[in-house]
Amino acid sequence: MTSTTNTMPGAPLAGAKVSARTWIAVAAGMMGAFMAVLDIQITNSSLRDILGTLSATQEEGSWISTAYLVAEIIVIPLTALLSRVFGVRAYMIGTTALFLLFSTLCGTAWNLPSMIVFRMLQGFTGGALIPMAMTLVMTKLPPSKRSSGMALFGLTATLAPAMGPTFGGYLSELYGWPSIFYINWVPGALLIAGMIYGLDREAMQLKQLWKADWLGIGLMAMGLGSLTIFLEEGNSKDWFDSSFIITFAGMAIVGLLGWVVTSATRAEPFVNLALYGKRNFLVATVLSAVTGMGLYGSSFLLPLFLGQIAAYSPMQIGEVIMWVGLPQLFIMPFAAALSSKVDNRILCSVGLGLFGASCLMNAFMDAGTGYDQLLVSQIVRSLGQPFIMLTLSNFAMQGIAPRDMASASSLFNMTRNLGGSIGIALLATALSTREHFHSALLGESVSMYAGPTRERIDQLTQSFIGKGIDPVSAGNQALAAIDNVVRREAFVMAYNDGFLIVGLILIACIAILWFADKVKAPSGGGAGAH
Repeated sequence: MTSTTNTMPGAPLAGAKVSARTWIAVAAGMMGAFMAVLDIQITNSSLRDILGTLSATQEEGSWISTAYLVAEIIVIPLTALLSRVFGVRAYMIGTTALFLLFSTLCGTAWNLPSMIVFRMLQGFTGGALIPMAMTLVMTKLPPSKRSSGMALFGLTATLAPAMGPTFGGYLSELYGWPSIFYINWVPGALLIAGMIYGLDREAMQLKQLWKADWLGIGLMAMGLGSLTIFLEEGNSKDWFDSSFIITFAGMAIVGLLGWVVTSATRAEPFVNLALYGKRNFLVATVLSAVTGMGLYGSSFLLPLFLGQIAAYSPMQIGEVIMWVGLPQLFIMPFAAALSSKVDNRILCSVGLGLFGASCLMNAFMDAGTGYDQLLVSQIVRSLGQPFIMLTLSNFAMQGIAPRDMASASSLFNMTRNLGGSIGIALLATALSTREHFHSALLGESVSMYAGPTRERIDQLTQSFIGKGIDPVSAGNQALAAIDNVVRREAFVMAYNDGFLIVGLILIACIAILWFADKVKAPSGGGAGAH
């Protein structure tokens, strides 16, 4: 298939010089994408403090993240339509201004319902910034510069999930949890300034709103929103044992099937689902979902392990997690240069292999594992991730017609976020079931009939008696201490199983990658496909 990106309306021709004004607009777009992805998980390390202030339980607090994710995943497919209606410049400025307003309201939330509403509105406005950053690269940069633009976009996709818990932990500990929302004003104000300076005004096409496929939009919102709620809340509500989860599973199926049918029967759907019929795009989006699962899954497991088993503070967890982020700043330019010289299937295979290997390295942790033991695996992960997101972007956008660029960007990013939700749901369920499994196995070995167990209980009992505790209480405390050790070891084994699952899936997906055509990023005036 011949790439048509060189003739994209409004895009510079191959070999054209890029003005500083255009680079400022692209960089501002990247800042917005980074900010929006960062805010998905920035509340995780501060959740205990937030729930304490809002007088909410842990289960109720899960809706703080779920509300953001639901709204974000609904708005991402809508960005192609909304950017045509309002123009890229006005849409980016408007949605960023609203994002900052709702971020500020999140910081001033007075109870859980108000926080959930503000987080939903924050997700609906912030979600648009993710695909729009990718669209700016494809429409404002000539082919020879797009690999640099995609490298910047890849950083937002891989760096932000890793830095979310880190950033949130530092800010919460130093300035209190509302600061994780107020900090958005810094990049947000720069983004608005960059858009005002870097992009030209466009005429609005409000008539397109009247002609839009509102039935399809409604079915999409119901399908994706219900699917996200099903995935995010399923584990805590025991999946299909809950009528709540069954209801949302049914709504997800009806909504998604209805969206596909209405999209296929309309001459101009609001987003072009037929792009999934292109082999390279399909492979790229499947692997984008898997990568999202790995990115968000590992960012879910490791902070949880460090907090629960190693008893790390949010700031200490941040110091471990940052090592998956910082090296990427130096690797990404190298990956961008290679992407125009080497078959991207090879580069992506290397990236998936390194990412998978880093997860397998984490599959052998014990209760004493901490910063020193995790450093190498974090660096290996940071070496692999830039090669994945950069090359997958190249695969996804290769051969896409100019009119479909915004749709392709929306669907590619939507699929990655959906993969993240699937990954966290899968791992939360695996963690729970594998902990029960390992507890039962360990319980069989550590029984009152086993000599070593009785001997250890006697030692602990005598130790507690020596501290002035009466014999009956000392015996009970010894049993409780043994039980805690069994539970802790069962959880460590469950975390190891989680990382093993992610690692094996990532490595297995290397085979899927080779169903795609050979692609290199354009250099000079070259084409994107060979």
